[in-house]
Amino acid sequence: MNDYNLTFVAKAKMMLVQPLLLALIVILVVSSLTACDNSTAGKTASKSAQPTKDVPVVTQASGSIYLYGEAHGVAKILDKEYKLWSQYYHNEGMRHLFVELSYFTVEYLNLWMQSDNDDILEEIYDDWERTLNHNPDIKEFYKKIKSKCPETIFHGTDIGHQYDITGSRFLSYLAANDLGESEKYTLTMEAIRQGRVFYSKEDGVYRENKMTENFIREFEKLSNESVMGIYGSAHTGLDEMDYTTQTIPCMANQLQEHYGFNIYSENLSKIAKDIEPSRVDYISLQGKEYAASYFGKQDLNGFKDYAHREFWRLEDAYEDVQDLPLVDNYLPYDNYLMPIEVGQVFVVNSTKTDGSVQRDYYLSSGQVVEGVNSTQQFTAE
Repeated sequence: MNDYNLTFVAKAKMMLVQPLLLALIVILVVSSLTACDNSTAGKTASKSAQPTKDVPVVTQASGSIYLYGEAHGVAKILDKEYKLWSQYYHNEGMRHLFVELSYFTVEYLNLWMQSDNDDILEEIYDDWERTLNHNPDIKEFYKKIKSKCPETIFHGTDIGHQYDITGSRFLSYLAANDLGESEKYTLTMEAIRQGRVFYSKEDGVYRENKMTENFIREFEKLSNESVMGIYGSAHTGLDEMDYTTQTIPCMANQLQEHYGFNIYSENLSKIAKDIEPSRVDYISLQGKEYAASYFGKQDLNGFKDYAHREFWRLEDAYEDVQDLPLVDNYLPYDNYLMPIEVGQVFVVNSTKTDGSVQRDYYLSSGQVVEGVNSTQQFTAE
């Protein structure tokens, strides 16, 4: 642009400045008011257009859950559980059986179900040594399912027990079969991690919560399929708390909270009370030998430092021990594998995880502690 044009524009500007300035002011005021209205409307519209925050909805399976609580390793209960599963399998078309085992152990069982021999089952059974699962009745239970209900698919929802043997071996199997990137590998690693966490601090609350989470994960995979589950009775009460601390709802209680009323639970452990002693041993107490009726083992998995305990009833011993020093320690009737009557004496051997055994003596004298019928410990030395 040259100097002539600049001079011309300057002059024109001088002549038009007043009317243009007035017009400009009017335009600016109108525009400002319009913009202000539009801005307010825009903000209001934008605010009302924002969706309300929805609560996340988790897709839930629609099948039913049938839980059965057991005392582990009792032949009479195992027979009942097999009959129940056979009925669900053959009459209701169920195929999915949930059990209180680790994910990787159950995946091995599913491989065994497809095999023509029992090699895998025998390996698992060996891994169960020094646990209540190392029981010929339990092995026979699984063999019967393979024979009579061959399309059964097991689901393991417990934390990773035997993670350093069964878990490690299953990881090697997956890697050898190019399944190192599979979901099975991921879930096996997670089960192993859960096992390590649990056994590092024997945290029963952690285990109860993980059992619930693992159950939901497996059940959600099945859409509208109904399932049967077999767990220790401590995990299956719909209104019960965890049995180690009584501070959180147990697994079944949490499942009921999650799925509503589509869940059924029955405690089969009561069947175990109606048993005869499996053998009669002899135990010496205060220099006298007594016939000792043996009633079996009870799993203590979840109690810090303990593996299991065994129960004997000393026959005709009450009068001899009733005046011995008592200890301020009580064992409720419902902790025993057999019915309790007043005037009886019991020996309880508790085996710890390090293999050591703690022997305690109890008598039933009619004690009621906090409303619960209980036996009281006494000193035998």
